[in-house]
Amino acid sequence: MSETETRTSEVAATATGDGDTDESAAQAQLGTAPVEEPPSGPAIGLVGWLRWFWRQLTSMRVALLLLLLLSLASVPGSLIPQRDASANRVAQFMKDNPTLGEVYDRLQLFEVYSSVWFSAIYLLLFVSLIGCIVPRTWQFAGQLRARPPKAPARLGRMPAYTTWRTDAAPKDVLADANKLLRGRRFRVSDGEGSVAAEKGYLREAGNLVFHLALIVMLIAFATGQLWRVEGGKLVVKGDSFTNVLPSYDDIKSGSLFDYGDLDSFGFTLDDFHSAFEPTGPQRGTPREFSAKVTYWEGADGPEKKASIEVNRPLTVGDSKVYLLGHGYAPVVTVRDGQGDIAFRGPVPFLPQDANITSQGVVKVTDYRDAKGKKDQLAFVGIFTPTFGLDEVRGPHSTFPDLNYPALFLSPYRGDLGMETGLPQNVYQLNDKAMEPFTTKDGDILRESLRPGETMKLPGGAGTLKFERVERWATFQISKKPGTTWALVGAIAAVVGLAGSLFLQRRRVWVRARTDEDGRTVVEMAALGRSESAKLPEELGALAEQLRTTAPLADPCEADDDVPAGSGDTGPKRKNDSDTHEGVEK
Repeated sequence: MSETETRTSEVAATATGDGDTDESAAQAQLGTAPVEEPPSGPAIGLVGWLRWFWRQLTSMRVALLLLLLLSLASVPGSLIPQRDASANRVAQFMKDNPTLGEVYDRLQLFEVYSSVWFSAIYLLLFVSLIGCIVPRTWQFAGQLRARPPKAPARLGRMPAYTTWRTDAAPKDVLADANKLLRGRRFRVSDGEGSVAAEKGYLREAGNLVFHLALIVMLIAFATGQLWRVEGGKLVVKGDSFTNVLPSYDDIKSGSLFDYGDLDSFGFTLDDFHSAFEPTGPQRGTPREFSAKVTYWEGADGPEKKASIEVNRPLTVGDSKVYLLGHGYAPVVTVRDGQGDIAFRGPVPFLPQDANITSQGVVKVTDYRDAKGKKDQLAFVGIFTPTFGLDEVRGPHSTFPDLNYPALFLSPYRGDLGMETGLPQNVYQLNDKAMEPFTTKDGDILRESLRPGETMKLPGGAGTLKFERVERWATFQISKKPGTTWALVGAIAAVVGLAGSLFLQRRRVWVRARTDEDGRTVVEMAALGRSESAKLPEELGALAEQLRTTAPLADPCEADDDVPAGSGDTGPKRKNDSDTHEGVEK
């Protein structure tokens, strides 16, 4: 027998005490027994993980976290230009910051509100709120059907408590307490020798209203983004706009909007009025903008007059027409080298500063030179409603109103690129295929005009006459469903939040019993779902009112010791019959 086997037998014999071999005991004492792994629970499985994920998602903590993330995710949309709002600003940003712009573009920061990550947070928040509200709604419905709980055995342990003796019968005290609590809009339930009452259900109702309002707002915002349409149009005084797709200067819409659903209406800009502060430190500050229009609904609708002002849009059907901006449109007449009119009409110039120093281009495509050869002209210019000149800024406007209008033009000839089919800015000139007219000294021809004056092109190439100045206004036509529901949801959210913050769920109990002296001992206690300094005050007011029908048995006993609860033989509590100090915490 080997040495190990001999030691095993000896240890086993020692352990059993009778010399029998116990191999397992020997192995355990020698440390040679196999190590048993601790028992492991059953695997959670896919269903378990899904259930855990759902519980986490529908918890109030996660809902608040998602709401915070949604607020933070909206910040880049306010700081970084968005493609759907201003594609030109996005292009300029990427041109000025090529590396950073590429990173932003990959992260979808130029389309924040339609990005994958923003939509994911939005949908998760929506699901989380629904998961929070549905079970709590059923729970709240059950609470509304339930009766207030009966009085505890020891009311003296409640945070607000008072007691006194009276000569009134217990049943009369309880009847008066029932009537009193019902008059204070408590839900009351009678028990054996006690009355239980509860109040403040609107606190939970306000909480549910708040979360339901958030869901309504999320649905309204989603509807507004998916079915919205928004476009801009510059209208010169006397011109009209019809709400069809080709009439817009620019337009964008939600992914589910059909342009065939545009409201059928139109309007004509009859006049535009503006007023500016003439003197003082606020000279030039705008005071009034209003666009007088004539509008109609449908193809054969009657014409109506209206005034569109800032923050006072025109509402037609489900669409709203907002006044966004204004400016000046010099009216010019261009004659070609043959003396024929090649162009006549107003040309809107875009403002560049607060005094409406404006830039624009007069583009003439139907032109023939003195030899009858077809060509194209362009006049790049600056318009100043109140002319001013200095060495630094050159020609500029010193006041936004038409006090001394002047037009500065530089003529070009060549190919405007209008036939390439590529879109181009009507307010800018692509001069790659254009040559400027020059003076005898070889300088670029520049000339200033006042209303009524004419500019002659060199070599008999034609003329341009500055006739007068018209006003123009830019309008935003938008149709965004869900705005009314979003407003209703926002108001409901504020109301619900106020209810959940300022209302308190509390319970009041009244017990009346006869003591060994034959007098009635009245006990009142209150308990709130949350701590509040007003709870003892409310109980004191109720006790004081109840004492009018169940007064103290003997006023001299007001400072005597009174039992704290039914059957209580412990410490006594003092009560004041005249003030709220009798309510103890």
